[in-house]
Amino acid sequence: MNKSLLIIFAKNPELGKVKTRLAATVGDEVALAIYFQLLRKTREVAESLDHDKVVYYSNYLEKGDLWSEDHFRKAVQSGGDLGERMKNAFTDAFDQGYERVCIIGSDCMDISSEIIEEAFGKLKNRDAVIGASEDGGYYLLGMSKLVPELFDNKAWSTDEVFIATLEDFLRLGLDHAELPVLNDIDTEKDLGDWASVMSRRYHVD
Repeated sequence: MNKSLLIIFAKNPELGKVKTRLAATVGDEVALAIYFQLLRKTREVAESLDHDKVVYYSNYLEKGDLWSEDHFRKAVQSGGDLGERMKNAFTDAFDQGYERVCIIGSDCMDISSEIIEEAFGKLKNRDAVIGASEDGGYYLLGMSKLVPELFDNKAWSTDEVFIATLEDFLRLGLDHAELPVLNDIDTEKDLGDWASVMSRRYHVD
């Protein structure tokens, strides 16, 4: 067994249930199409990595989708809020014997395999690693030991999450590293210059 695990949190791609803040301005169909593009980018980045990988679906397992069982194990998220669901996923990973565990979402078009490799590299001699997103959250969190407190008492999906997690690192005395700041896609503004291109040309296939 590999000693490192990449956890990918992904929503089941259903019309009207993904990228709801984006859908408020571009419509449900375009938001779903954009989310499929984000899923494909995440898969492309993760697929070639030499780490074990597991996709945690939001609601139910999907087979025969873009996440090939040849490269990705599959599971369903469990727990109440996002923090509890991430905590449970990390707990399962460390219980299985993994020594370095990173989690990413499926909202970041700027993520790369190099950044994820950098995160795992930093965990060889640090307790934690984090990659901030421009909206005040984070697009990656990694640990070399389970620290469940990192998932408690957070205002998830707000601009307070990254700072609150850094404060936890300091309070708990964790040796940590930071990755480059990247942009998550949550609203039409986040799409930047390519928003009109996405809205006009991308489609679900």
